[in-house]
Amino acid sequence: MKAAFIERHGPAESILYGDLPRPELHERSVLVRLGAVAVDHVDTFIRSGAFRSPVPFPFVLGRDMTGVVETVGGDVRRFRPGDRVWSNCLGIDGLQGTFAEYLAVPEDRLYHLPDEVDPVEAVAVLHSALAAVIGLFDKARLSAGDTLFVNGGSGCVGTAVVQIAKSCGARVAATAGGDEKRAWCRQAGADPVISYRSDDVDKALRDFAPAGVDVYWDATPQFDMEHALRQLAQRGRIVAMAGLNHSCRLPLGPFYTRNATLFGFTVTGTTTEEYARYARQINGWLRNETLKAKIHAVLPLSEAARAHRLQEDGGLFGKLVLVPDGSA
Repeated sequence: MKAAFIERHGPAESILYGDLPRPELHERSVLVRLGAVAVDHVDTFIRSGAFRSPVPFPFVLGRDMTGVVETVGGDVRRFRPGDRVWSNCLGIDGLQGTFAEYLAVPEDRLYHLPDEVDPVEAVAVLHSALAAVIGLFDKARLSAGDTLFVNGGSGCVGTAVVQIAKSCGARVAATAGGDEKRAWCRQAGADPVISYRSDDVDKALRDFAPAGVDVYWDATPQFDMEHALRQLAQRGRIVAMAGLNHSCRLPLGPFYTRNATLFGFTVTGTTTEEYARYARQINGWLRNETLKAKIHAVLPLSEAARAHRLQEDGGLFGKLVLVPDGSA
């Protein structure tokens, strides 16, 4: 089979595209023919070695995928050939990733894709939806009627946060840059959408939530704790989940006098039981079309190295999706 893989940690150019043996099928695993994969920031961190995770070389990159079941192991009960499926938890914990024509997926890390959902659209939101679900509900305990501010609302994670929070009855404000990105945030459900380039963000947030926001979600690589505390309501919750090498100052007095809580997390620390619970929620939002994808480009799998370089260079508006060569 064809696959995009690495034989050592390194830059995007270290990604090879070529032949690897089809994975062996074990009793509790499912052989899946790939439909589409997404390129995530965490993929670049694992490839470079910046994020430490067990990596059996040669290592197939990628976390997310949609596909179709080819065959199943003898002890598999939940899937059968022809089922449409997805996963957003491969390429970690010593498991091979998703950038390959065929994948051997443990049954407990695989989920049914609803019939009405487009597999390319779905793969573009899976990772972002997982981050949004963990941060909004397991961490920030978002409730209907809460006020939420998303700093960086036009990014993939920011968009999923806005979409899901709005569908749950929260009032949502977000920042974004140019006209196209602000329009996308409004379409996702944010009101107001604040330009971080030309608007007075502090004033706009005071007008939106005079008593402060209940949840402050920062999806940018330059989280500012002082700004977050200025905008936070009593008993407010802060979620910061970007900026691998970033540090900032914590004003302790305002932090504890507001009874504030700060959450940071990675999706990689999720258990298989938690993944299954989150998958049920994600499937619900896929079915009711809450989760809408912004796709920057769909590229062939053979261009995985180029896709990683584009991801690291920044400036993308939307997700990069890869499909097997010849299927685009």
